[in-house]
This record gives sequence, structure tokens and C-alpha cells, in this order.
Amino acid sequence: MTTWEPSIAIERIHPMSSSLLSDRLSDPPAPTTTHTTTSTDPRPADLMRRLTGNVLLPGDPTWDEARLGWSRRWSPQPLAIVRAADTADVATTVRFARETDTPLTIRSGGHSLAGHGGADDAILLDLGGLRGMTIDPEARIAQAGPGLTGGAYAAAAQAHGLATPHGDTSTVGLGGLTLGGGIGWLARAYGLTIDSLLAAEMVTADGECLVVDADHEPELFWGLRGGGGNLGIVTRFTLRLHDVQRFLGGVIALPMTRATIQGVLAAGLAAPDGLTLIPTLMHLPPLPFVAAEHVGMPSMVVLVAWTGDIEAGQRALAPIRALAPAYADMVAPMPYPAIYSLTEPATQPTMDSSRSSFLSHLDDSMAEGLIEGMAHAPSPESMIQLRVLGGAMGRVPVDATAFAHRTPPFMAVIISTTDDAARLPAHDAWVGSMADVIAPAGTGVYVNFLHREGPERVRAAYPGTTYDRLVALKRHWDPTNLFRWNQNIAP
Repeated sequence: MTTWEPSIAIERIHPMSSSLLSDRLSDPPAPTTTHTTTSTDPRPADLMRRLTGNVLLPGDPTWDEARLGWSRRWSPQPLAIVRAADTADVATTVRFARETDTPLTIRSGGHSLAGHGGADDAILLDLGGLRGMTIDPEARIAQAGPGLTGGAYAAAAQAHGLATPHGDTSTVGLGGLTLGGGIGWLARAYGLTIDSLLAAEMVTADGECLVVDADHEPELFWGLRGGGGNLGIVTRFTLRLHDVQRFLGGVIALPMTRATIQGVLAAGLAAPDGLTLIPTLMHLPPLPFVAAEHVGMPSMVVLVAWTGDIEAGQRALAPIRALAPAYADMVAPMPYPAIYSLTEPATQPTMDSSRSSFLSHLDDSMAEGLIEGMAHAPSPESMIQLRVLGGAMGRVPVDATAFAHRTPPFMAVIISTTDDAARLPAHDAWVGSMADVIAPAGTGVYVNFLHREGPERVRAAYPGTTYDRLVALKRHWDPTNLFRWNQNIAP
């Protein structure tokens, strides 16, 4: 068996998703000490007395880091940060926010592109401490808290040769990712994260605790699976586990041409369900497996995830390898969690510009437009993903969950990051120009990949009757729109 080197990584393959090797189920709990603030607002002190967990206040030495999420484009100044210790703390905080008419924001992993995990003068309810996990390997069922990250979940499940579909970067929290749908490495093999969701323990806008599943509040359970956090705060997920004892992963880097783009997309759609591809247009970074003369070359970098018989996986990749001589080919058997090493650099906080869309097709003129656009990208780290969908996620009926985008064959994600705020307008302009290239094929948007793009784009995340059903649920479960710091569905 070929040895996989986990330190090899493709830079910033996706900002949403991170560091497997540094993710530990045994991370220490949040500190129980609190610090004083010069604010005369009595609300934090009042809330502090009601909680088992702790409240972090302005003036704490860790405040500036704690208030920020992955996207440093946003710099919220919350009233206080509640580090919940359990479901009771979540319920207490929700009731307190209602009683005092204080805005409330929710954070699990902190990877919201739109920065919804924090807001000025709001209580930031941090679920990062709710990361317990139990596994029943015989029943193939796991229970996990919303603060558990994809990498930690994958590592624990891998001990039993099992996995649940998650995102494609290891530091993304289970909470936000699942409530929006959960597109990742196993999408074609086993569907979205929500397709493995069996039950959810949650806190409602009234501060009540309940467990929902297909038999208990089934319409609410429907809405939780894709509704994006509009209907309540989930404090524990019950999830199905799947066999991933045999896994093949890595990278094939091809020249960036119209033929390779179209060839990879066609091969990905025609492949067995076990193959999930994240083809990415980018400039090759300096990596150990990239020859010096190829560094910086425009490339079609194909991230590969295959679950099943290894020889069958290699056969599924043959049409891709036949398209052109590869700049690099580093696909090998590996433990499933090692695939997260490919996106390790994407865990680092940054300022981001992004736009995404599901696509009905990608014609030659669009491919040429994207190639031309990459020649004028504002950064060596700018990239365009052309994710291949279908497979298991595409066979779920469109009305089975609040994630209704089951039929598009592709999803484009345009990403450009910077550490210089003055450069953001240039990145935004480039991202917008690339979005215009693919707009004729657009068929909606994945709610978890939305930036701050306005209510019409939120509406595009929920096609057909999906939006109306979510509005009805919102009116019933959150009529005052307490849970509004999200991609909001107003009651």
C-alpha cells in the first residue's frame, strides 16, 4: 500500500472547512473564570449567575480572539460571550435573551462566511464546548454535540472503520454545517450530512428543550435538515455511520484547459457513487510533489475521495488520468480522516470574498471565461471550485428535506482571500466577474456558502415550495425572529 503523507496540503481549497491532526476529542473545557468589564450594563452579570458555563466579557485577555470567527472580514463587538456547558445553559441563555430583548447570535465552529456567529451588542452563544461524542459501532449510530468539528468526528469514527458525511475541512463545526445541509467528501457515496441525521435534541425560541425525529415533530425535523439555524439551536445530533474501511484519496493536477475541465466534469458524473470529486481551478502552489517548473502554472486540481474497493477506485479515475499528462498525481489509499490534510491551510483565519451557485451545466464558453478569469486573479490563492454532485445526494427526493437542490450536477464556488482589508474591493470585483460568467447556468445556491448577499439570494437557497414551508415553520416556532442572525427566513 502506498504511504500517504498527511503534511502535504493544497492551499486554501475551501474556507469553510481544516486541521485534523490538531483536532482532539480531549480538548480541555472552556475556563470557568470570568473577568470584569468597565461596562455598566448589568445584563452580563445577571446572566452569569444563571449559568453552569462561563461568560466572557470585554477586557478579558482572550476577548479579541474569542469574538472573531474564521472570516476576519467581520469584526463584531458582542455584549458578552456565553460558553455553554450543556443544553440547560443554552436554554437559559435563550430565555434570557427573550426576557431582556437582547440580540442573540449562535456559533459552533465559527466558519460562517457571512460572519453570523457574532454581532455588535449581542450575546454570542458559543457552542464550541458542546463537543461530546458517543459511538455505537454495532448499530452504526453516533451522538455528537454541535461544537464537535469534522476532523474530530472523523477521527473518532475511523477507529471503528466508520464515518458520517461532513464538510471538506476539519475545523468546521457540526452544528452550522448540518443545519445547512452538509456537502463534503462523501456526498456522492453517502449523501449530505442531513441524509444521515436520525434525530436532534434542540432548544426552541421559547427556551424549551425537545427531541425531534421522523416520528416526533416530523415537519420541524424536515425544516431542521437544511433550514440553516432558523428554527432552533440543536445541542445534540444523532447520526448514522457508514463503512469507510477502504478509502482512496489525494490530488491529480492537470493543465487548465477547456478539454480537461469538461473531461473531468463528465468523468465525475459518469463515475460510480463511491467517487466524489472537487475539481478546482487554481495556480499550483510550491508543494513537495509539484515539480519546480510547474509551480504557479494554471491547473485543474482534482481533489479525489473514493470509498470502496481500491482497485475499482483506480479504474474510476482512469478517464481523468487519460485527459492529459498530469503535473502531479498523488492519489493513494489512506485512512479517511487523512483527506482533511488537503485543506489544512484553509483553517487559518483570513479575509474572504466568495460567491457560489448550483449549475445546470457548464458549456465551453463558460469554461473559457473561467480560464481567462483565472489569468487575472487578484491573488495566487484565488480559485474556482467546480464540484461534481449527484450520486447518493441526488437520489433523495427534493421535498424530503429543506435542502431541495438535489438535481443540479455541479456547484461552483468562487473564492479569493487576502490579509489586507484594502485589497478586498479588488477581490470582490473579481469574484463578481467570475459569478457573471456562470450566471446563465445558475440554479440556486447552497445556504452554507452564502455571503451577505441579501434576501433574494436567501430565497434562492430554498426553491419551489421549500421556502413557504420554512416560513410556516418559522411563524410557529420563532414568530418573533429571535434566531435572525443567520441566512434569515423572516416569519
